[in-house]
Amino acid sequence: MSRITYPDSISTAPAASQPLLQAVEKQLGTVPNLFRLASVSPAALEGYLGLSGALGKGRLPAATRERVALAVAQVNGCNYCLSAHTYLGKNLAKLDDTEIDANRAGRSNDAKADAAVRFAVKVTNARGRVDGEDLRAVRDAGYDDGQIIEIVQHVALNIWTNYLNELVQTEIDFPAVDAAELAA
Repeated sequence: MSRITYPDSISTAPAASQPLLQAVEKQLGTVPNLFRLASVSPAALEGYLGLSGALGKGRLPAATRERVALAVAQVNGCNYCLSAHTYLGKNLAKLDDTEIDANRAGRSNDAKADAAVRFAVKVTNARGRVDGEDLRAVRDAGYDDGQIIEIVQHVALNIWTNYLNELVQTEIDFPAVDAAELAA
């Protein structure tokens, strides 16, 4: 049970959040619980959607963005985000189960994406305090400074959703995935 009550529909959300939720529904065909939860604060919902939208226009491929989200959610033990990004990874980014398992384990089966995922996990675990060798490894894999900044922003955005969902204990509205059940 959620520890913060959130609207059960667009029409019961704060007025300032309603057009934002309508846009989410138009894009996704539904309004996942995370968005309805964030709508309790129209400013938070607008900020989340704004940053997410801006990063979607960045230079990291959608598959890499999902890989990073899976890795960060696993590090933070957020079952809601693992469930959501497993679904999105399979259905939108077309990641297979083997790749999703690798991402959750902090790596990728794609050489270039592997560097991004490993870097994202280090940034998450070290709270940004990575050493020069870590930065060099992601650069050597072919990421430029702009893309490295995008990786860090994806980490930050995913930490926010992880922490919010863990704090609130948001009801999972995707096929459930449990952080404790990670294949070896």
